[in-house]
Amino acid sequence: MPLLYTCSPLFPPTVNRHFPPHRRDAYPSSPIRRRFTSPILLFPPNSARRPLLHRSSSLSMSTAAQQQSCSASQHQGSVLNSRAFWVCESIIAWNVDAGNDSCYLFASETAALSLTSDGILGEDVKVQLEEDTHGLPENVKEKFPHIKDYRAFSVPPDLDAKPLLKGQLAVATFNSNGRCSDATGLQLPGILDEFFSYNGPLGAVYSKEAVSLYLWAPTSQAVSVLIYKEPSGGNPLQIVQLEEVNGVWSTTGPKSWEGCYYEYEVSVYHPSTLQIEKCHANDPYARGLSSDGRRTLFVNLDSDSIKPEGWDKLEDEKPDILSSSDISIYELHIRDFSANDQTVLPEFRGGYLAFTYQDSAGVSHLKKLSNAGVTHVHLLPAFQFAGVDDEKGNWKSVDPKILEKFPADSSEQQALITAIQNDDGYNWGYNPVLWGVPKGSYASNANGSFRAIEFRKMVQALNHIGLRVVLDVVYNHLHGSGPFDKNSVLDKIVPGYYLRRNTDGFIENSTCVNNTASEHFMVERLILDDLLHWAVDYKVDGFRFDLMGHIMKRTMVKAKDALCSLTKDRDGVDGSSIYIYGEGWDFGEVANNGRGINASQFNICGTGIGSFNDRIRDAILGGSPFGHPLQQGFVTGLLLQPNGYDHGPEVVAERMLAESKDHIQVGMAANLRDFVLTNCEGKEVKGSEVLTYGGTSVAYALSPSETVNYASAHDNETLFDIVSLKTPFEISVDERCRINHLATSVIALSQVLNDIKWIPFFHSGDELLRSKSLDRDSYNSGDWFNRIDFTYNSNNWGVGLPPKRKMKELATNETKIRQSIL
Repeated sequence: MPLLYTCSPLFPPTVNRHFPPHRRDAYPSSPIRRRFTSPILLFPPNSARRPLLHRSSSLSMSTAAQQQSCSASQHQGSVLNSRAFWVCESIIAWNVDAGNDSCYLFASETAALSLTSDGILGEDVKVQLEEDTHGLPENVKEKFPHIKDYRAFSVPPDLDAKPLLKGQLAVATFNSNGRCSDATGLQLPGILDEFFSYNGPLGAVYSKEAVSLYLWAPTSQAVSVLIYKEPSGGNPLQIVQLEEVNGVWSTTGPKSWEGCYYEYEVSVYHPSTLQIEKCHANDPYARGLSSDGRRTLFVNLDSDSIKPEGWDKLEDEKPDILSSSDISIYELHIRDFSANDQTVLPEFRGGYLAFTYQDSAGVSHLKKLSNAGVTHVHLLPAFQFAGVDDEKGNWKSVDPKILEKFPADSSEQQALITAIQNDDGYNWGYNPVLWGVPKGSYASNANGSFRAIEFRKMVQALNHIGLRVVLDVVYNHLHGSGPFDKNSVLDKIVPGYYLRRNTDGFIENSTCVNNTASEHFMVERLILDDLLHWAVDYKVDGFRFDLMGHIMKRTMVKAKDALCSLTKDRDGVDGSSIYIYGEGWDFGEVANNGRGINASQFNICGTGIGSFNDRIRDAILGGSPFGHPLQQGFVTGLLLQPNGYDHGPEVVAERMLAESKDHIQVGMAANLRDFVLTNCEGKEVKGSEVLTYGGTSVAYALSPSETVNYASAHDNETLFDIVSLKTPFEISVDERCRINHLATSVIALSQVLNDIKWIPFFHSGDELLRSKSLDRDSYNSGDWFNRIDFTYNSNNWGVGLPPKRKMKELATNETKIRQSIL
């Protein structure tokens, strides 16, 4: 299986290193795994009007590319690529190298454009463009910094551009002999934002007499809604044509639509196929779904029938938080919490309702954590994600009694789990399909309004035992794309807009797959609307942003302001108590503000938004998740308890340990840039003057609430596993336990240093010496390796070996790993 080079979410990449395979779903059979889903086609200069690229046929893209390949000496051009950008009504940006050649814009309503050596055929409109020698205006450069040096071509002011955006578009250059020298398709987010930015209603809107639908789809040629009585199967009750006003399609139906299901049929040009496609998609603003996630449920979340008893009074019953500096976070996966808990009814294990069992082993443990000072439970993704069927009857499983029979150093356990891992009930959930709907597999019934009611009951139950709820949100990418993928939604509605594309027009995949583009107005709006939905409709108390660095800083600041503006009187929640934080890693196409000022660690400071502090984690444990797994740190024995790994001469190890202490000291002062400390050389320095091994500042925060300190998280090995891996084999289990607790105490008990309080963060089970038997990427490893035992009878150590691929990542010496487990 080819590697996906991605960033492990709680561990930022180091410069010039590939990232290890991630915990996201690997999509083994899907074409979206490939970095480029479509080829770049060439056309020969003497092909005498022979069409080289028509609308896509039954041939695959790769086959077509092979048939049309030509020598490297031939010049490039393709309408499959989109190397030009219609950035505003009057300007098209293109980095074409064509000297004084003439440039033309072509449009076809029926997507009939074909490319020949003489140019483009099949157009309805052909317009000459004039180059503006002044280049792109400053506002365009600011919005699209990655194309700031492109040539600017002026569009005639009398051109009616809006109708053209609903078809296929291309630009081409011609030399003085009339021969075509280059051609490409167009990327449209700039002009779509200028023409169609919209702040009105979207999704389903309910009144006493009717239900109205609003869909933002400015490039669509036609939109219909199919109304169904049942969640699957059957013929539609109605098919209603929507009407468009300036890019927004709408209709109004009877009140009887409530409780029914619907899907959109959208006729739209899709740049991945070069055709007008008829796409069937859910509502991007869906608030309910069918169990298979193919139909949107008409569900009015304001209805009293969907509210647990006392729901409207919950804000008055939430545990007090005087300031963000009082927050302490416990990260938990919904299924992990109760899948193995025999004190919960079998039908509710692994789901929302398990949190409502006040006397269960898991809830009893959470009560102890609450009494000990934990304030927030951070739930791994609970929106609709791919990778787990909503229908539990379709799941496959392995009998634990069979797994228990194999030796601790056996690979049989993981082999049996791997064989069914895409068909069981387990996945971390970082495969977003729809952001605004609770995941159906965690509900007792994925159809109807059960998932909404039960999610609310979970939040209510956690609040009542003194814990607020943080929702893990994944706005940086989407699981599906294209017109045919069953998990594609946004890319069916407005193709080429919601997903960030590179300068050739192909989807960026640096976050794993299908990166989203929060720099576009309606993408940002969808993110903000979704956050407000979860805060108001589900009374969520905080949000953790997956790969926050891939989202623009502007979006994050707007999110914080929008949430803080919520009031108890108007919205039923106090937004001032909502805390947001995320992974501020700076990599991929957004690195160094490549797509605008992004929400990276150094950019986000001063906003009050938190970011994970990888510096203190690496200093405590040693190395990084991308280095050698045996590299030691402050608590794992560096210099003092060597494990056999070559850290260099003793003087080097001494220096590493001394610098680790500096990093920890800065971290214990909330990573404040202006905090003054005495460093390992005896000098008084600011936190910003203490440098990482890569030469960047250790400190980046301006206020304590901007730092989230942690030693471990759901990614990579558990704390006990990494301690066991890095410490010498001969030390006792008791010593390893004390080291585990020492690492945790650095995060937990030094919070009052110099009266500076940051946000401590704990991975569920660290306090129980939780093990995953050295599985460092357990996103899809099932309940067996991810088990938590809240009865305290087992920590899950030595229940089998990780797969061989992961074993190789852990160390080159497999024998040592086996010995470590045993």
